[in-house]
Amino acid sequence: MTDHLNALNLRLSNERGYLAAAKTEGERQLRTVWIAQIEKEIARELQAEIEGNPSMTDEELLAELLG
Repeated sequence: MTDHLNALNLRLSNERGYLAAAKTEGERQLRTVWIAQIEKEIARELQAEIEGNPSMTDEELLAELLG
């Protein structure tokens, strides 16, 4: 797994914990949307790796964003 994919999985785990501890319905709804978005991004990353298009490293991603 790439650094980016590892970071996404960690974020997903954290968000699931935050969702379980959410105190309001609004917060639960928001975190549910965020979790779905993270899951979609993870799926895209995994698909790219399967297709032979490895994900960018964190350094490559940062360079793209700053370039």
